[in-house]
Amino acid sequence: MVKNLQKRFIAIAMLSLLVVMVVVLGSLNLVNVGHITQNADGLLATLAENEGRFPPLGHGEPPRREPRSGLRMTEETPFETRYFLIRTNKDQSITEIDTSHIAGVSSTEAMDYAQKLLKEGRVKGYWGQYRYLIAEKDYGNLLILMDCSRQINTSKDFLWNSIGIALISLLILFVLVSALSRRAIRPVIENMERQKQFITDAGHEIKTPLAIIAANSEVLELTNGKNEWTQSIQHQVKRLDELVKNLLTLAKMDEGKVELTFENLSFSDLVEETAGSFTALGEKKGLEFVLDIQPGLLIKGEESSLRYLVTILVDNGVKYAAEHGQLKVSLKKRGKTTCLEVYNTCDTLPEGDLNRLFDRFARGETSRSRESGGYGIGLSVAQAIVTTHHGKITVEQREQGISFMVII
Repeated sequence: MVKNLQKRFIAIAMLSLLVVMVVVLGSLNLVNVGHITQNADGLLATLAENEGRFPPLGHGEPPRREPRSGLRMTEETPFETRYFLIRTNKDQSITEIDTSHIAGVSSTEAMDYAQKLLKEGRVKGYWGQYRYLIAEKDYGNLLILMDCSRQINTSKDFLWNSIGIALISLLILFVLVSALSRRAIRPVIENMERQKQFITDAGHEIKTPLAIIAANSEVLELTNGKNEWTQSIQHQVKRLDELVKNLLTLAKMDEGKVELTFENLSFSDLVEETAGSFTALGEKKGLEFVLDIQPGLLIKGEESSLRYLVTILVDNGVKYAAEHGQLKVSLKKRGKTTCLEVYNTCDTLPEGDLNRLFDRFARGETSRSRESGGYGIGLSVAQAIVTTHHGKITVEQREQGISFMVII
């Protein structure tokens, strides 16, 4: 259980760190791409306003910002920007192609780009490595395509570098969190250890007085004969003895001291024999007792603990089933797993989260629990047994009853 708690702590910590890193790095990369696009749009807007030319900036004149685009212009801006432009008339026929500001695009290629962009119908966007703008003019359209390959490559390098740094950071953090996780949860572990030790010590201490009380009750019966008081004493002793047994079983399972020898066994025969022993008890309560067992189902498990699991679930079903209701035990093959289901009708269905029934000392109906003699510990033992067999146990409301399902 401590290992599971430690693994859960590590998983939560690493997941939290991963979410933070994804948000931070994602935001940085989105801001970076947005800045590149905004800067390119500013340059294109400036070129469109000035008919494909940058406004002159005198030698030694400090940088200035364009009023509309907010772009910071310097003397080097015209030489750093690679672009080409195409002019068309109102009929979208190309009248001029200017590739003097870029070396990697010929007039034929520029004409091809222009025809495709005009056909697409968008006024701005990306076309491969180029950011383009189509501005309406008195004479027709002015198409300007700017080469953003350097900025795009820089943003890609930044993305991959940030991902690499993030992965290395996560690996380092995983090592640190794994190394320090036990120290972080040490107060919880110590508290759990004290609880387990208390349960174990108290269980062993209670066994002795219970044995004495049972022996004294038998002596009273031999001396004075059976009566309702001695029978009540024996009944309560039996209940307490069962409670102590369950508590000690849970404590041992929590500490990992229960050594289970797994072997191949017929789960069909085991369920049929164990559940069948409750037939008389169910009939005494007026229940319709149904066994729907698929024969020949084999699993790998520990026989005594699996018998105890079936006993707990069927006994729970008999105790809480409605008078003259139905109790059904079914065992089926489901894909590669085996599914055991115990269903019983109820007078009143439990409210709220049904998973709380697996909590220790949790009971669905308090009044019915008192009548049936339950302490609310059996289902916790059942869950622990299923966990040791690497299975899953669930509970759900179905029709007019409640169904416990074990998948192994």
